[in-house]
Amino acid sequence: MRRVLQAAIGLSLIAAAADPALAQSSAQTASVYSALDLKKCRHTAGKDVEDYGEWSCAGYGGIGVYVSGGDQRSYVSYGPNAKKQPAAKQTLASFNGEGEKIEWRGERGADGALKPYATIMRWSTTVQGDADEPAKGQVLVVTRLGPGGVCHIGYVDARANTDANALAQKIADENARKFKCGADKPIVLGNKGPGFSGPYGD
Repeated sequence: MRRVLQAAIGLSLIAAAADPALAQSSAQTASVYSALDLKKCRHTAGKDVEDYGEWSCAGYGGIGVYVSGGDQRSYVSYGPNAKKQPAAKQTLASFNGEGEKIEWRGERGADGALKPYATIMRWSTTVQGDADEPAKGQVLVVTRLGPGGVCHIGYVDARANTDANALAQKIADENARKFKCGADKPIVLGNKGPGFSGPYGD
């Protein structure tokens, strides 16, 4: 019986090595959370009136978080070269603001530590419409992490979908590791309400 069990384990390992998707599915997908408080980050002031400057913040597991702002819009990127990544120049079309919490989505290694491949952040939006009062909204922005580039890969209207968090996690889990920054188009899942805003320039 012991030899049969060892043989079965060996075959499973060979199959996982031959099929990356099988190996990936056996890993434990999970999330950890960290706060984003710009008051606790290192700030470099901007030079122009509508340039709010840059913030360097600490994220999960020593991953740096870069935030900049201007013209009532925010930009958020991650990693050692965050300022040079596509995400550092990506924002939403409407006036917006970054969130106060970051969800780090990834897989747990054999040591139990999470190895994140994406982040999910709830941005606030102000969408100018035909009505006298602009629509206020919240958009979950899903960003892939490097290597291979840091960029937005998807958006979910957090107010129009009761399962918004699950939809954002679905985007991260199914697309972050294969998404090609600059070539693939970000994904929008779920319903879109009046407060929803897609990417700037779209």
